[in-house]
Amino acid sequence: MKAICLYFQVHQPFRYRRYRFFDIGNDHYYYDDYANETILRKIADHCYLPANKLMLDLIKKHKGKFKIAFSITGTALEQFELYAPEVLESFQELAKTGQVEFLAETYSHSLVALKSKELFKEQVDKHSDAMERYFGQRPTVFRNTEMVYSDEIGVAVADMGFKAVLTEGAKHVLGWKSPNFLYCNAINPRLKVLMRNFKLSDDISFRFSNQGWSEYPLTTEKFVRWISHDPKDEIINLFMDYETFGEHQAEETGIFRFMEHLPDTVFKQSAFRFATPSEIADDFQPVSAVSVPNTISWADEERDLTAWLGNEMQQEAFDKVYELKDRMAKVDDEALNKDWNYLQVSDHFYYMSTKFFSDGEVHNYFNPYESPYEAFINFMNVFGDFKLRLNTFVPESELEVKLAVLNKALLEKEEKLKKYELEIAQLQTKKKPKKTTTKPKPASTEAKRKK
Repeated sequence: MKAICLYFQVHQPFRYRRYRFFDIGNDHYYYDDYANETILRKIADHCYLPANKLMLDLIKKHKGKFKIAFSITGTALEQFELYAPEVLESFQELAKTGQVEFLAETYSHSLVALKSKELFKEQVDKHSDAMERYFGQRPTVFRNTEMVYSDEIGVAVADMGFKAVLTEGAKHVLGWKSPNFLYCNAINPRLKVLMRNFKLSDDISFRFSNQGWSEYPLTTEKFVRWISHDPKDEIINLFMDYETFGEHQAEETGIFRFMEHLPDTVFKQSAFRFATPSEIADDFQPVSAVSVPNTISWADEERDLTAWLGNEMQQEAFDKVYELKDRMAKVDDEALNKDWNYLQVSDHFYYMSTKFFSDGEVHNYFNPYESPYEAFINFMNVFGDFKLRLNTFVPESELEVKLAVLNKALLEKEEKLKKYELEIAQLQTKKKPKKTTTKPKPASTEAKRKK
């Protein structure tokens, strides 16, 4: 029994507007609504809508034999509701087929797993709730932000009740082993581990339209020969961004035609079937444990965390954000909590990357900043204002406690003064004497005679 696991990541961040130093304390709205709507609408038209239509057509055509999986971040779902509700409806149509699995991840596509087990669980629970609310599925398989994984993260995922996790089949982790088998967590063997075949995945997502590539053009027949090369292989994990279709690879490259014909070629020329991650976890047995003592991801050549935490700017911004986690636990203000979630989105740290060489083009994709330094300054300005707002709810020091008490007293006095001024004005209006007009008395008859 052999299976292809086809999984797609769907994510869009809420991008910040140019937030100046002089905005701190004066303007608490941080988002570039125009850019967020424009980019979302563009990707919806080029990718989400046509790709979802294609996937739905393939599911109907192959009558239960074609299956796929998605993870959709909470920030992407919120943008669909704001700017493209028809995209959300098209994903819901896919969910109704019963051939699509929706995976869990962090709600705001954050790197919180590196900082707090409690906050990590809170975000995952929030995302699982959203998957159940929108698509009628409670996820049983987890995919962390950017496939960030380690043995310890795997244990936390297993403790949350998930039966499997997706991650990168990094060379320095697998060594001589192949990603084309099912593995399990080295500490908790109950957690199954599906490892991405990065070569075959990247052949589609990155190299498909590269005319300088020695294998160009990529046909479905050629691709199926590749996946069938080793008869010992059991699973081919093709994990990629959904924006591969129509955005990273434009429609003119033939990427939609490739996807349209891939299932037919797989069924006719190979022994593979399509399966969802949960089906693979149920139907296959792990061949061994995979040890990942150091955290990995699916980003860049290094497959590590340097895309987000590779320089001092990124590390400082990241650490500053999570210094607030204990204080934020005491806040029940809806607006502040929403901004707190958006502050954690990993894209903000990705924009600060100084990796301009082999992976520079990838890092510039939809980057709203001209330089990583500008990204850092803008983020820290937003953070500075956010922290001021937090101080009004949960003061950081004894001095700020006293200032908060005084500020609250002043605000209460101002409210009382306004109330008293209004009452005085109303009383003055009531007591003000009415103006009366008196007619002049007519002159007497005697007075008239004297005249």
